[in-house]
Amino acid sequence: MLQRLQSWRQDRLLRGVIKSSSYLFSSNAITAALSFVQGIFAVRLLGVDGYGLVSGTVITFASNVNRFLSFRMSELVVRYFGQALADGKQERAAAIAKGVGLVEAVTSVIAYLVLLLLTPWAARALGKDAQTAPLFAVFGLVLLANIVYETSTGILQATRRFDRIAAINLTQSILTATLILAAYILNRGAWEILMAYLLGKTFAGLAVAISAFGQLNRTLGRGWWKVSLKLLTDWRKMAGFAINTNLNGTVTLFARDNVPLYLGWMRSTTEVGYFKLALGLINMVMLPIEPFIWPTYTEITRTIAQKQWDATRRLLRRVSTIAAGWTLTAGGGLAALGWWIIPLLYKPQSAPAYPAVVILLVGYGFANILNWNRPLLLALGKPSFPLAVMAIIGLVEIGLMFWLAPTTGYLGMAAILSGYFVISIGIIVWRGISLLGHPS
Repeated sequence: MLQRLQSWRQDRLLRGVIKSSSYLFSSNAITAALSFVQGIFAVRLLGVDGYGLVSGTVITFASNVNRFLSFRMSELVVRYFGQALADGKQERAAAIAKGVGLVEAVTSVIAYLVLLLLTPWAARALGKDAQTAPLFAVFGLVLLANIVYETSTGILQATRRFDRIAAINLTQSILTATLILAAYILNRGAWEILMAYLLGKTFAGLAVAISAFGQLNRTLGRGWWKVSLKLLTDWRKMAGFAINTNLNGTVTLFARDNVPLYLGWMRSTTEVGYFKLALGLINMVMLPIEPFIWPTYTEITRTIAQKQWDATRRLLRRVSTIAAGWTLTAGGGLAALGWWIIPLLYKPQSAPAYPAVVILLVGYGFANILNWNRPLLLALGKPSFPLAVMAIIGLVEIGLMFWLAPTTGYLGMAAILSGYFVISIGIIVWRGISLLGHPS
């Protein structure tokens, strides 16, 4: 055991991943705790039904409209902006930052306008009451507050300023939790809880944008934004990359992120509340491991490029071992004590959320342990394979949800979603491991 720990300590790749993820890990651990606490106060104040409306319907709807219409600009920036910096092409890096930022800004404005058009329907079909329309329209302002959030995040990641991302995320969590606590103490309602989330996300969007702008000034010089976009001669290639990552995000949106909305459409906001409460508790298990994903991607991209197959396999095993240790400990504790903790903290009427927690732990735990599944295929130059797998399995998943959920409710939804994770990730991991060392 001591010898194994010593070898881990001497593993330069693992040390690199841990160093890059340490800032985000600390921030995410505290964020998970704050999210847990603020969820308790929100549920106790609004009840399961009100919590389902605010968190599971209004916030999810606004976020998913933005995800559907926008591209995952952070991945594009890390790929091309980071490469330009590594090659010493400062003007090209500036053009990428400028061009990508402009595209994201335009799509964010379009997304908000689409949200406004859909608000009357969303209020009736998802909120179950036309009077909830203002909640959707007002919270939708978060799309404008986060107008260049993805681009800014990508810039900070590409320049290895994970510490700033962590600090901003932590501050956002503290702000949101404080406002929700104040609303609870003052015995306010849905509007105050919604504004707490809106103000927290607005702060994060503005802070990340300002931080990224400052980083660009330091890295590229103060006049970086004046560079001509004509330098982007390979814009078609960049657009293809953006479309591919957007398609992946769209598949994830419909197969995973939209599930509370499907549930709200077919059942009730109360069941949405149970489902979101369960997801909030699952988040405690997921958040501390998420910071490993992209630092791992960065390292395996380099080792695969250098054909260091053994080093790549060793890093993946060790990242999974760390993730499994946390997931089994935290998830096992949640499964063992959740039946008692949920009614105690969220009031007795929240108890039906417990079975959903146990069911969702299977799928999310599997995803947590094998968190490198898609990054491995990206590093191997096979971005289309995980997209195809997720799309095909996702279509089956959605079909099962609309077939079974009207009668099985939120527990059926939870089981189908867990099955989607296990099957799709299992196939992706099998393909990635089989290709490792034998790329075509």
